[in-house]
Amino acid sequence: MNPFFTTYNTPHETVPFDKITIDDFEPAIMKGIEEEDKVIEAIVNNPQAATFENTVEALENSGELLQKVTEVFFNLISAETTDEMDELAQKLSPILSEHENNITLNEKLFERVKSVYEHTNKDELTKEQRMLLQSCYDSFVRNGANLKEEDKQTYRQLTSELGVLSLQFSQNKLKDQNAFTLHITNETDLEGLPESAIDAAKEEAKSRNQEGWVFTLQAPSYGPFLTYSAKRELRQQMYMAYNTICTHDNENNNIDIVKQIVNHHREIAQLLGYKTYADYTLVKRMAQNSETVYNLLQQLLVAYKPTAEKEVEEVKQLAREMTGNEAFDLQPWDFAYYSNKLKERDYQINSEMLRPYFELSNVKKGVFGLATKLYGISFQLNQDIPVYHPDVEAYEVFDKDGMFLAVFYCDFHPRKSKKSGAWMTSYKEQWTEKNGKNSRPHVSVTMNLTKPTAEKPSLLTLSEVETFLHEFGHSLHGMFANTTYRSLSGTNVYWDFVELPSQFMENYAIEKEFLNTFAFHYQTGERLPDELIEKIVRSRNFNVAYACLRQLSFGLLDMAYYTQEKEFDADVKEFEKEAWKETQLLPQVPEACMTVQFSHIMAGGYSAGYYSYKWAEVLDADAFSLFQQNGIFDTATAQSFRDNVLSKGGTEPPMDLYVRFRGQKPSIDALLKRNGIRK
Repeated sequence: MNPFFTTYNTPHETVPFDKITIDDFEPAIMKGIEEEDKVIEAIVNNPQAATFENTVEALENSGELLQKVTEVFFNLISAETTDEMDELAQKLSPILSEHENNITLNEKLFERVKSVYEHTNKDELTKEQRMLLQSCYDSFVRNGANLKEEDKQTYRQLTSELGVLSLQFSQNKLKDQNAFTLHITNETDLEGLPESAIDAAKEEAKSRNQEGWVFTLQAPSYGPFLTYSAKRELRQQMYMAYNTICTHDNENNNIDIVKQIVNHHREIAQLLGYKTYADYTLVKRMAQNSETVYNLLQQLLVAYKPTAEKEVEEVKQLAREMTGNEAFDLQPWDFAYYSNKLKERDYQINSEMLRPYFELSNVKKGVFGLATKLYGISFQLNQDIPVYHPDVEAYEVFDKDGMFLAVFYCDFHPRKSKKSGAWMTSYKEQWTEKNGKNSRPHVSVTMNLTKPTAEKPSLLTLSEVETFLHEFGHSLHGMFANTTYRSLSGTNVYWDFVELPSQFMENYAIEKEFLNTFAFHYQTGERLPDELIEKIVRSRNFNVAYACLRQLSFGLLDMAYYTQEKEFDADVKEFEKEAWKETQLLPQVPEACMTVQFSHIMAGGYSAGYYSYKWAEVLDADAFSLFQQNGIFDTATAQSFRDNVLSKGGTEPPMDLYVRFRGQKPSIDALLKRNGIRK
């Protein structure tokens, strides 16, 4: 029996990963399509006049089986894929695109939705119902419902092809990233590397049945190598390998795929009556238009660039001093190495000094404990909940009154079958069933944190602790969801609002009161010394302006692609270098190319939306300033944040939610103050 066809006989009806095989997905997806088609047919052929209940709500509640299967399938494509899964995804993606188009391009169905939209007395609906109605109507219009028949066919073709292209982009990136290793057999080539990086490389070599040390392009291997390796030629080799992913003359090259993705987005937008894809996208964002986005990016560029230039000059000066070469030409593969040396000199701190205090099990206790302090919720490991890989842990989450709140999966470490980066996702959204039961969510965070070795447990950097806090913030947005409708639940909010809960949590990473709850030496049990905490706080803004310009460069690159009005056929590498030149403070390497591995904007939903990270940073700094004013663990402020932001999902306009919590609209002042740009 196909596990998807029955109610799951597992704790909280969690996904029975141990029972599902690859052969279960396709029949379940096809049956899910068939079932939803029948529901759509019933809505369309309903002899009664269209109402909110028999049309919009009925549509919202359709496709339950299909969603159940696709949530599992596409989450596993990112977290635990195989060649067979990738092939199946290529096969199913156009079928799913066609199915979605069959719904939004169904004329009779749209007529009913339009009738409800135009003839319903909105005052008789709740705020959430009004939002659902607006969202439903807009979804049809924005997905081609008003197009002529000929244009609908074009739209079908473009969206179907775009789905396959995005999938291919991601698959190519994972394969090309996995294809490279730096195999070291001479111990002198390890000069400068910390014990943690050497141990991890030794483990990697063992896992591949090789002698010596193997370094990969996965973050916990690549990052420390660039930061600590004293061998410049090897740093260059690693840098070039990473920054030329998907540019090589092989089947994983993404250059042409990028052009097709950009053009498909543009053509879809223009088909729908917009000049550019950014114009189309930003209508449904807090920013609303390209001008607002560029204003924010330029405002930040003007504020941060002078400081960033000074930061880079200081690194260059130190590199000249250390090499004894006044003409030393600082290259991108040198920056992390020499900036780390500068940080050690000026602040007597580096990430390796902190690792022993950030043992993963303690960090978990700290992060979970923070949620307990703020919101009163608790976490209980449940090993009876099936997981999709031995690395994954599943927790039951209980509210402060003891009621079950959510299931929370944690997947911490890199592996060949997992995408790079870190993300939060759901295996089941929250919604309110017809009988009034609040159906609770199953959320997951997937990361690529430092792995344990034979000698040591997983010891994290402060940056990795921040990553955990970030993704955990997203998960709280999912866990606290308390809405009627699934499509408005949890993180189903405007893209430039979704990063607020995640980036807000990062603020705690340098707070002494928080660090004192979990940062204990993994061997001695000694608490992280106050002296080190002071160094963390003092060094918080080290190279902060340089980091800001890096984020701005990605935002400008994204906007450059998606404000194209004509067919894009430029040299991708040259286009990239031109698009972000204002933000580049180091020499640009001709062969390097970010675009071809920039999954966020090519395959991850951030197309014309990467600015969201900086937009939300303004919000998170402003929001945290209220906690600083009232106490960083103040439960009343936390409850207000939960009630007005975290639990509301997309049920109201995000600025309304934010102002209700904060009492005012945000400005960039709190961010500039936090970063030391403005006193």
